[in-house]
Amino acid sequence: MAGASAPPRDRSAPRPAVRRPRRIAVLPTAALVLGAVYCVVPTLWILIAATKSRTKLFSTDTYTPSFDLGIVHNIRDLSDYQGGIFWRWMLNSFFYAAVGGLLASFVSAATGYALAKYAFRGRSALFNTILAGVLLPQIVLAVPQYLLLSKAGMTDSLIGVLLPQLFNPYGIYLCKIYAQSAVPDSLLEAGRIDGAGEGRLFFSVGLRLMGPGLVTVFLLQFIAIWNNFLLPYVMLTSDDKFPLTVGLYSLLRHGAAEASLYSLVITGTLLSVLPVIALFLSLQRFWRIDLVTGALK
Repeated sequence: MAGASAPPRDRSAPRPAVRRPRRIAVLPTAALVLGAVYCVVPTLWILIAATKSRTKLFSTDTYTPSFDLGIVHNIRDLSDYQGGIFWRWMLNSFFYAAVGGLLASFVSAATGYALAKYAFRGRSALFNTILAGVLLPQIVLAVPQYLLLSKAGMTDSLIGVLLPQLFNPYGIYLCKIYAQSAVPDSLLEAGRIDGAGEGRLFFSVGLRLMGPGLVTVFLLQFIAIWNNFLLPYVMLTSDDKFPLTVGLYSLLRHGAAEASLYSLVITGTLLSVLPVIALFLSLQRFWRIDLVTGALK
C-alpha cells in the first residue's frame, strides 16, 4: 500500500561492519626503513668489498661485486699475513668471549638468584647499586681497571682481559628478574624439607629452571666481549694476545702507510662477523623455549 509505513527496525540486531580505510603510520614506517637502511648498507658494503682484489677495491664501483675469486685471494693473503696471526686473533677472541661469557653468566646467575630468593639486610641497597652500574659506560671504567690490575701485575695477560668482564650488572638484573618468576619458593621449601642444602638447591633447581634465561645472558655477554675494544687495547701489548678488534685496528693503522692492507682489514671484518651469526642461529631455539615458558607463566 502506498501510504503504509516501513516496519520498525530491530535495534537488537547487529549492525553491519563498516570497513574503514587502513591508515599507514608514515613517520614510524619511514623511521623503520631508514634504520634498516642504516644497518644494512655498511654490512652490504663490507660483503661486496671483500669480493674485490687489492687492485679493484678503489678502481671499481662501490656496490658492484667482483666475480674473479677476489675473496679467495684475500682470505689467502690474510692467512699468510705475519704467519697467520689473524687466526690467532680469532682464537683469542673466541677464548675471551666464550670463557668470559660462561663465567659472567654463572656469576650473574648466582648473584641474581641470591638477590631474588634470600632476604638479608641491605638487599635493596645492593640491588640499586648494581643497577647504577648499568648506567656507567665502559670507557669510564677502563682506566681504573687498568691501574688496579697493573698494581697486581695482571696486565698483558689473559686474566687481565677476563677478570673485568666477569661482573655484568645488566646480566645480574636479568637473572634476578628471571629467578623471581622461574624459580618458585614452594619448590625450594620442599627441597629444604627433604634435606637439600642451599648449594644443591642452586645447582640442581635454580640453574636448571633459569637455563633459558641464562642463554640470553650468555649471548649478550659473548657479543659484548667479542666486540670489546677499549679494555683489551689498554690491557694488552703483545700482538699474539690481541683479540680481533684490537688486531684489526693495528692492521688498519699499518694500512694507512700501505694501502694494500685495506683489503685484508675488510676481509677480516667480514670473517669476524660469522661466529656471532653462527652462535645466534644455534641458540635461537632456546629463545623460543624461553618465550613459550614466559607465556605459559
